[in-house]
Amino acid sequence: MNSPVLTQIGTVFIPVSNIEQARDWYCDILGLQADGEIQFGHIYVIPMNGTGIVLDSKIFSEENIVKTPLFHFNTENIEEAYQFMKKKKVDLITGIEHHHYFNFRDPDGNHLMICKC
Repeated sequence: MNSPVLTQIGTVFIPVSNIEQARDWYCDILGLQADGEIQFGHIYVIPMNGTGIVLDSKIFSEENIVKTPLFHFNTENIEEAYQFMKKKKVDLITGIEHHHYFNFRDPDGNHLMICKC
């Protein structure tokens, strides 16, 4: 059966309370320059390879905080990634699980994951 809906994810929206602080934090952990433009006063598009991430302060509310990771960031070295995040004083929720992934929180409490690819 043909479908006009593609088997691709275009972007993931993450609710954040302060767009400037969120931009700086995400860019820092991803090793990116935080010099991109904030659009419409509430949106920052993180330059990614593949599926995009959009930080959006307009959709932020306590109810919209993501409590279960909806996606994961890839890494080739899970131990190095864990130590990097620990050094950055990121709120780590788990240790490295099954030698494969760990969970953490962004400053707004959104749950995220890094997984060995």
